[in-house]
Amino acid sequence: MRLIQLVDDAGEARVGVIDRDGARVRVLGSSRTTYALATAAIAANRDLEQQAAQEQGDESLDYATLLREDRVLTPLAHPDPAHMRVTGTGLTHLGSAATRDAMHQNLQDHVNAGSLTDSMKVFQWGVEGGIPRQGRPGAQPEWFYKGDGSVVVAPGQTLPSPDFALDGGEEPELVGLYLIGPDGTPHRLGFAIGNEFSDHITERQNYLYLAHSKLRACAVGPELRTGSLPRDLSGTSRIRRGDTVVWEKPFLTGEDNMCHSLENLEYHHFKYAAHRRPGDVHLHFFGTSTLSFADGIAVQPGDCFEIDLPALGAPLVNPLQTVAAGFALGGVRSL
Repeated sequence: MRLIQLVDDAGEARVGVIDRDGARVRVLGSSRTTYALATAAIAANRDLEQQAAQEQGDESLDYATLLREDRVLTPLAHPDPAHMRVTGTGLTHLGSAATRDAMHQNLQDHVNAGSLTDSMKVFQWGVEGGIPRQGRPGAQPEWFYKGDGSVVVAPGQTLPSPDFALDGGEEPELVGLYLIGPDGTPHRLGFAIGNEFSDHITERQNYLYLAHSKLRACAVGPELRTGSLPRDLSGTSRIRRGDTVVWEKPFLTGEDNMCHSLENLEYHHFKYAAHRRPGDVHLHFFGTSTLSFADGIAVQPGDCFEIDLPALGAPLVNPLQTVAAGFALGGVRSL
């Protein structure tokens, strides 16, 4: 099932189910948000598809019009953004076959020379043990925090890059969407396309700056796909500058293209009790192997990111804009 959150013709937030051909959106009758729909499903011991069937309404809207008019919201949010955690894991993807061979060769060169960096060590641990076996967790991945719900941008909306940033580049990724149940059980609602959006120049200065580089906005949507995913997913990431495509590259994701299983990545996120607080929402980015920055692309304000992963529905499109950070040296007031 493909779900979206939308603004209806009356200007109200609603939940819709996209029909099989992707042309129309059936608006649900009672739950006004995906959060409310999922909460009702958990309470009734149903899955999302069953709950949506219980709430099916008569109103139908044109999906292309909703996208064109920027009336599609992020597919999951919390009524209080402070109760939404946006996080991710890195060094999880092997990339294409050619990239995989190059990575393995590079890794072996470092092993032979006894010169593994900390990043290469974490990647090696994932390659060797990123999948649980015999009921035991696999290796821990790299993990990072991006912010709360206030950093998430809807499809079509501007991705803001603070004026102190050294770069603002796309990262095309799968995102897992979760709601913590009343008993502390994490419930995966499904998956969406994400643009994790990071400051790669800051990160490359020193790997200890990774945490700084990730504290940026991100975009998620337009759709939430319920259920399991194909193991092999392919998409295209591109950057448009006006009418010109200045960069375009295919990317691979899904478990066949990862050194960690999704189960392992979920375990290492939710094993922390603080990440299992009832009622909280989590958006978790699963990593990528394709970046325009790695190809020497320097983005500019006004550039438009487009991430197309057909298995997850319509592309995620967002323009880039530099914004004032709103804080200056000496801005802390003593009481």
